This record gives sequence, structure tokens and C-alpha cells, in this order.
Amino acid sequence: MLKAIHAQEDKEAAREKAKSVMEKLLAKKLDGITKFIEESLEETLSYMDFSSEYWRKIRTNNGLERIIKKIRRRTRVVGNFPDGYSAMMLVGARLRHISTTKWGTRQYLACKYKEVGVL
Repeated sequence: MLKAIHAQEDKEAAREKAKSVMEKLLAKKLDGITKFIEESLEETLSYMDFSSEYWRKIRTNNGLERIIKKIRRRTRVVGNFPDGYSAMMLVGARLRHISTTKWGTRQYLACKYKEVGVL
């Protein structure tokens, strides 16, 4: 049901779908979930303020997950760290490497923030 809300073509249609989903959930006596959807709906639909070509990139965190996966792979090779400082050094070195390579300088979103009033 929640995926159906975010599958709508615009924000107003998503709000309408959310209302119908909340009615169905209330009929099933799921008051807690209904309240949660009602309170967090506008926050979860905030990506729809941007143009639709960027929606998938904004609502997912694939870039961050990729970085975390690379760091996790490196830390598993080492195994146990003697202290937290050495682990932070490894993570910092990996992030520094990412930021200086072509992948780190790639622009994930090319939209203008002024279009939606962020700046």
C-alpha cells in the first residue's frame, strides 16, 4: 500500500492515494500505522518538489549504500582493529580515495536548486 502512494505521478495524486490507504488501514483497525502515515506523509513526498527526472535519485540512497559497502569490505579484510582511531583512519582514507577519483567527482544530480526554492 505504501509503494502505491509513491508510485503516483504527482504530489496531489499521492496525497489522494494516501487518504484512501489510510481509510483502508483504519477499516482494519490499524490506528498506529495510520497516524504514522498521516504525520510523515509530507516529509516522504518532499522529493516530488523537484522535477520528476530526479525523483528516483532523491528518494533512494544508492550512492551512500555503495560507499558503506566499500568501507565494510575493507574493514572485514582487516578484521579486528586495535582501537577506534585506526578504524577511523581506514574509513577516512577510503573516503579520501573516493573523493579524489572520477567516481567521487561525478555529479549525482545536475538540477538547479533555485528551481525549487532551496537557495
